[in-house]
Amino acid sequence: MRMMLRMLFDKLFTGSAAGSVGLLCLLLIVVLGPMVWRGMGAVVFRETVEFRKMQHAIFGRGSQAEILRETEQVDGLRKPIYDTFDSFAQGIDVDKQLDRVREIYREYGDSLRQRNTPADEFTQLRSTAKTIRDRLTEALETVDQSEAISLTLQVLEMEINFAGEPQLAEFFEIARRYKKTVEGIDPGHRQEYAELLREVRDAMNTLFGPRPDQPKPPLAEHQFGATRWDLVQRDVRFLLYDEQWVQETPGQPLQKKLIPRKQQFAGTELEGWFDQIELDLKSLFRPRLRIYWQYFFDDSTPGHFFGGVGPEILGTLLLTLLAMVVAIPLGIISAAYLVEYGGDTFIIRIIRTCINTLAGVPSIVFGLFGLAFFVILFGRPCILAAAMTLALLVLPVIIRASEEAIRAVPSTYKEASLSLGAGRFRTFMTVILPAAMPGILTGIILSLSRAAGETAPILFTGAVFLGPMPRSLLDSTRALPYGVHGIATGDKVGMTMPHQQYGMVMALIVLVLLLNFLAIGIRWRVSKKLRGY
Repeated sequence: MRMMLRMLFDKLFTGSAAGSVGLLCLLLIVVLGPMVWRGMGAVVFRETVEFRKMQHAIFGRGSQAEILRETEQVDGLRKPIYDTFDSFAQGIDVDKQLDRVREIYREYGDSLRQRNTPADEFTQLRSTAKTIRDRLTEALETVDQSEAISLTLQVLEMEINFAGEPQLAEFFEIARRYKKTVEGIDPGHRQEYAELLREVRDAMNTLFGPRPDQPKPPLAEHQFGATRWDLVQRDVRFLLYDEQWVQETPGQPLQKKLIPRKQQFAGTELEGWFDQIELDLKSLFRPRLRIYWQYFFDDSTPGHFFGGVGPEILGTLLLTLLAMVVAIPLGIISAAYLVEYGGDTFIIRIIRTCINTLAGVPSIVFGLFGLAFFVILFGRPCILAAAMTLALLVLPVIIRASEEAIRAVPSTYKEASLSLGAGRFRTFMTVILPAAMPGILTGIILSLSRAAGETAPILFTGAVFLGPMPRSLLDSTRALPYGVHGIATGDKVGMTMPHQQYGMVMALIVLVLLLNFLAIGIRWRVSKKLRGY
């Protein structure tokens, strides 16, 4: 009976251990899987013509002739969209049209004087032009729809009398355009339409980027439209729908509603304009599958709107490896002293207590210490200051792991070496340290992961969100953890370019895994050598 219970408990323990390992692996997949999956969207996605234009303009990739040909084709498809919008917008912008009408009238008078028109003819033509100007002005200023249509018709009836006056042709073009606009709207609501048009214009600039006839914006983020198909699908929604918060039931919270803009512009020439954009969306952007492997090497534009994380990866590697170069020798030497030379005195117990306490100190405290000590020592925030701060952060973990690994080496190894005449130092270096190396490497792996992923210690000591590539160890550098922090706490990038944030997270996870696999491989080779095969 006792044997059966023992076997049952052994099986339960083995099953619970296996279940715990499986649960841990499942938890890792649940936590890291979505971040890696979304991060892969920064590398594998459907690019648009705007992405190809951006890559050529910033990184010089792609054939210039091919880019120009494709850009001309897409601009040709977008031109009718711009023309329809401009035509309606000009009919709504009454103030600008009034100024233009008065300017045309003055230009026409100057033209008559330059032609030395006879006085009687000058007076007659000037008077007729004044009549056209006044009626067109009244049509633009009135808020009565029928009156506006009637006045524009009166202006258009006079067009035949001025067929030989090209200077007045714009008069009739304005009248014709405004008549078309006012037939679909109530002139009394022009201000409301103007507000809606501003929203539509902003959405167009975000979706399509600047027009070909517009000057190039100074910021890279405004020089191109939606560079990815997922961004196109997101941004086109703001063009096709108006997001409003409405209270459907009195006393209830406001609810978000999407109002189709074609309903807001019902009866106008823009009513079918929105449907046309939705139907021609693929032709306007020409999406293609892209594997953007250069993401891991490219620099980014200011603000991380475009480009990759090359400088961030390089900076993270520099900080991590420098920190480990400093922390590993100090940690092993400290552990060797505590085990081999320190003994179990009261002072050594206090030192061990302090080391254990440092292992639990919040990382922001190390960052503040680095700011107060290393930054002052080196004269400015830099790579060295940040690496030294990270080294202090992981030093307690390396000391404790190394101490336990050295203590786990059988005492017979040491006794055999000493009995053969080796000194204590040589015994430690040639016998104890190699035997303890697998355990020491385990602590190094844990420290490596923590050093690569910490943000707070480098926040004040050497990391920057934007900046040039470092040229020396006394320069600041970009780093993946700080980049993720900067995008997450920013007011724009994380919302407008979420793939950049998840791409950085994915790059950090992959980098830490690669460093860990490298350390695990070294540990395996050391263990294999110790086993003699």
